[in-house]
Amino acid sequence: MRTQVERNGSIDLLRGKVMCSMFYEPSTRTSCSFSAAMVRLGGTVVSADGSSSSVVKGESLADTVRTLGCYGDLIVLRHPDPGSAATAAKFSKVPIINAGDGIGEHPTQAFLDVYTIREELGTVNGLTITLVGDLKNGRTVHSLVKLLAFYHVTLNFVSPASLGMPEEVKAELTNAGIAFKEYADLNEVIGESDVVYVTRVQKERFADLAEYERVKSSYVINNKMMSKAKTQMVVMHPLPRVSEIEPEVDFDQRAAYFRQMRYGLYVRMALLALVLGKSF
Repeated sequence: MRTQVERNGSIDLLRGKVMCSMFYEPSTRTSCSFSAAMVRLGGTVVSADGSSSSVVKGESLADTVRTLGCYGDLIVLRHPDPGSAATAAKFSKVPIINAGDGIGEHPTQAFLDVYTIREELGTVNGLTITLVGDLKNGRTVHSLVKLLAFYHVTLNFVSPASLGMPEEVKAELTNAGIAFKEYADLNEVIGESDVVYVTRVQKERFADLAEYERVKSSYVINNKMMSKAKTQMVVMHPLPRVSEIEPEVDFDQRAAYFRQMRYGLYVRMALLALVLGKSF
């Protein structure tokens, strides 16, 4: 599929199909990449968001997905409540794709992250993968480590004590036999890392802004930090970034986060085709 898109720009695999995009939270990459994926597959997109739909009138999630299911062949949903995609699926007659449910999960991001690692480093097995930043509220890392549990990897978690990986996620890794260690200082592990996956400290998840200000700049990737890393490794980020990766790093060949976005287009195209029962 990637080859066909690079050669021809689009594939008419889903001509006549309609994707309904419903985002209750802000999004640039996930929303636009799903829309672009659908258009490049020959389909069309109907979009709505929480601020301009009947949600502002008090419409329930159940009624919203029932409505969208009347117009489209599948729904891409982002919602602030963990478990919302599973709830929506109970009421929808068309497939629901979880585009992020609060601090819960972001499964399609995990797919594109693993694809990125494979494309950049050739394999996932045998790697040491270090996740840095807000591991408590970061839905991307919750989904990613669960997917990585199917591979032979070593995981490092680097975060402030208040933003550590949730216990239930760590329990799943333990049950899967995946080794992991927790650190407060990135300097301890950057030299052994094949992948450094950086996350933003999410201001919108903090009730106490003083606490946010205290931890927001706990980890910053810059050229000095990169000088301690392997020559063959990658830095990834689900984006958006704030101050956790300085722009000077963008010019380092190990900075994979913009390539990561492009890989996401192909992954989401494949997912849409699979969900709608089209072979490619």
